[in-house]
Amino acid sequence: MIRSKFSVSVLIILLAFLSCKDTPSKKNENQSNTNSSINVEKDSVSDKKEEEKPFVLDEDNSIPFFFEYEKTLKENKVKITTNLGSFTIELYDNVPYHRSNFIYLTKKGYFDNTMFHRVVKDFIIQGGNSDNIETGKKRQQIGHYLLPPDTRKGHKHHRGTISMPSSEIDNPHKLASPFEFFIVVTKPGSYHLDKNYTAFGHVIEGMDVVDKINKQPVDARDWPVQNIYILKAEAF
Repeated sequence: MIRSKFSVSVLIILLAFLSCKDTPSKKNENQSNTNSSINVEKDSVSDKKEEEKPFVLDEDNSIPFFFEYEKTLKENKVKITTNLGSFTIELYDNVPYHRSNFIYLTKKGYFDNTMFHRVVKDFIIQGGNSDNIETGKKRQQIGHYLLPPDTRKGHKHHRGTISMPSSEIDNPHKLASPFEFFIVVTKPGSYHLDKNYTAFGHVIEGMDVVDKINKQPVDARDWPVQNIYILKAEAF
């Protein structure tokens, strides 16, 4: 009886020991699962933030981007509607960076609500800028970059030609300011511009509207006395 009673006691102690030993093991397993879940959630939030990061153009990625973007384009015309009327521009195929840049900005809605901010009588009208905060914000969202000149394709600055001005800031190589453009109104043209600026299209309809803009009164800075807005630019 003593032997048998001892065995039962030992068995009870052993079971109690095993029962106590199992409990922390399950607790650790639950804690491990909780930590794993937290890590997955953190990784998911981190991935989501990376996915939501907006694409911004800069000096390094702009040329590769426009090289690939140009391959996808089917549009080669842009209709510009102003508060004085509308005109249509046809873009040249063999100036890919300037053409794709202009269409990209058009499709991004950049030109909408900008102005023809420089008008030089019997010479040019220049657009794509404004004095409102919205335009500055759009530029920041799109990015900061310049375009290399492409003047060897044989395009002349005839009357009705659209071209890009060069940036005025530390720019010995005449890199183009991508957000602005000018249209020649001189008859028959302004050919002294050919070697310095990239012609990338011409007006095919509405040249009378371009002339109307060129006739508006301006101040000492060539800024029109009454703002001339680009209400809408549409690529097709």
